[in-house]
Amino acid sequence: MQLETNRVSRAAVIAPRPMAAQAQVWAALLALLALLAAATAWPVNAQDRPGSFADLAEEVSPAVVNITTSTTVSAEMEREMPRLPDGSPFQDFFNEFFDRDGQMQPRPRQSQSLGSGFVISEDGYIVTNNHVIEGADEIDVEFFSGLTLSAEIVGTDPATDLALLKVEHDEGLPFVEFGDSEAMRVGDWVIAVGNPLGQGFSVSAGIVSARGRALQGNYDDYIQTDAAINRGNSGGPLFNMDGDVIGVNTAILSPTGGSIGIGFAMSATVAEQVIGQLQEYGTTRRGWLGVRIQDVTADVADALGLEDARGALVTEVMDGPAREGGVLSGDVILRFDGGEVSDTRDLVRRVADAGVGRDVDVVVFRDGDRETVSVTLGLREEATESADNGEPETPAQPEDVLGMELAELTDVMREEMALPPGTNGLVVRAIEPGSDADEKGMRAGDVITEAGQTPVATLDEFRDRVEAARDAGRRTVLLMVRRGDDPRFVALSLEENDEE
Repeated sequence: MQLETNRVSRAAVIAPRPMAAQAQVWAALLALLALLAAATAWPVNAQDRPGSFADLAEEVSPAVVNITTSTTVSAEMEREMPRLPDGSPFQDFFNEFFDRDGQMQPRPRQSQSLGSGFVISEDGYIVTNNHVIEGADEIDVEFFSGLTLSAEIVGTDPATDLALLKVEHDEGLPFVEFGDSEAMRVGDWVIAVGNPLGQGFSVSAGIVSARGRALQGNYDDYIQTDAAINRGNSGGPLFNMDGDVIGVNTAILSPTGGSIGIGFAMSATVAEQVIGQLQEYGTTRRGWLGVRIQDVTADVADALGLEDARGALVTEVMDGPAREGGVLSGDVILRFDGGEVSDTRDLVRRVADAGVGRDVDVVVFRDGDRETVSVTLGLREEATESADNGEPETPAQPEDVLGMELAELTDVMREEMALPPGTNGLVVRAIEPGSDADEKGMRAGDVITEAGQTPVATLDEFRDRVEAARDAGRRTVLLMVRRGDDPRFVALSLEENDEE
């Protein structure tokens, strides 16, 4: 359209005066070239690439602190006292170091470690990592201005490796605020400020490399960044370009121990929630539903009749909120408190953040339909589990089914396997190599407690559930399998050749 418009304008001015028209043509061409140049340059200029991070670093550095901890380490040094001749000039010297029994006196020593942190309020609350201050006898906090203050621990949360400290000062302290980590996109600029390798108040810049990373914890929601993070950066802030904290620098992935551009910061979404609880209660107060769960695989979804492999499959319902609210083993939790549940990790975070004592709606997939149950959440930190009691069944001879040798549980087996009294089901005695059960991770010693979402205690019951799944046109049958204290669902193919 732009080229066509220019051609029409040019045709309108050529006829009357050739010289004037020629000048106008050149002017039009120059204008067109200018427009093309601007259009070509637009994507580069629109990236909003900072020319310098100096203003941002100057703005936030006063709220970032270096943390030094001291820990008394007891050195138990058991040695026999050297035999010295009476009157030796070294006798008094050794008497100072050895006790009357001839053993060396333990001499405690001070161990120091370094880390980072940041102030979140004018009255001196400071965020850092739990591993920075864990076991510390003394904690000193050094500010950008050179001010050094002693800090006390308000609360810690090992589950997210976060800690809250408090310092006292006559004047208000510079502080920063948490930002919206959910608004961060892969590729956004960030800067990390901290105390790497003891080189205090060091600034490094990079981008968000990935989001939603999980390392080892149930509540992990890490932002991955290529901004240089090294030992000593732990507990320091990761800032966005507005000077808001969008993450707490916690860990690095490195074969050498130094930064290779893979660093992790706990998201502000998690950190702000945890720190708020530590500040108010001195400990965390996470919601508790009272279920064991596992992810829904494609095989499990097919066995249940679910269209998509999503949600959290309930493998066990404990005494607590879920049982009181009507949640059943075998339910797939699709929605929790108004939000879609994508997987088990998503549900764990939603429950933890939902609060304690709240009534929430839980949408479950059960027997081919959606149902909504209401659950009053408990307090995870006070949660305990209890086991139901039942009657043992009469054992039968072991049989081979779906590539497994199965036997009915007896009291002797329960005792030998350290199972709770009353546990009913079938124990897997052997697995056929190469079978679907083998490929799905079934092992000798596993206990099958349900088949087709129905409890089974005998081989006849198990076979009935397998045939019922076949009659329903299922390609798989869903088994509840226990291995120690860990229950899980396994979907086994019904195409296996049963050996009679």
